[in-house]
Amino acid sequence: MRLEYRASARADIFAFVETFYNRQRLRRHPRWGYLTPLETRQRLEQEHALVA
Repeated sequence: MRLEYRASARADIFAFVETFYNRQRLRRHPRWGYLTPLETRQRLEQEHALVA
């Protein structure tokens, strides 16, 4: 029974991080252009694809 609760908690935390934290939270610093972590990662991936 404890494993069910642990698995459920892990899934809930993962969902929160992926759907809210990484997509909606802004990096409040000019270096990151005030983008979310997801937007920052996508921009870096695009830059690397253009260079390659």
